Amino acid sequence: MSESAKPAAKPAGAARQQRLMQVLLAPTVSEKSTMVGDKHNQVVFRVDRAATKSDVKDAVELLFKVEVEGVQVLNVKGKQKRAGRFIGRRNNWKKAYVRLKPGQEINFAEGEGR
Repeated sequence: MSESAKPAAKPAGAARQQRLMQVLLAPTVSEKSTMVGDKHNQVVFRVDRAATKSDVKDAVELLFKVEVEGVQVLNVKGKQKRAGRFIGRRNNWKKAYVRLKPGQEINFAEGEGR
């Protein structure tokens, strides 16, 4: 097999960590995400549209130093909006439900004030 015909491998070391730092965009805070967090020990994130389940899992474990039990992702379609006679559309985005192992917790407030 020639060099150009080899399948692309995952980036190694520092390049992979750099990629994982860009996967999680923001936590999603809503009534539903709070309920899911309390009931099923899950945290909801807005993630990069190209992110996979394994990318999200690795990113959460790297950034928050917790153990992840499972990840569910879903694509959210952007809403159609209009201003007068002009019609536009918001961008599509991806959401991830991250289930943490029992006893694990992510505290978003601990990083503030330093």
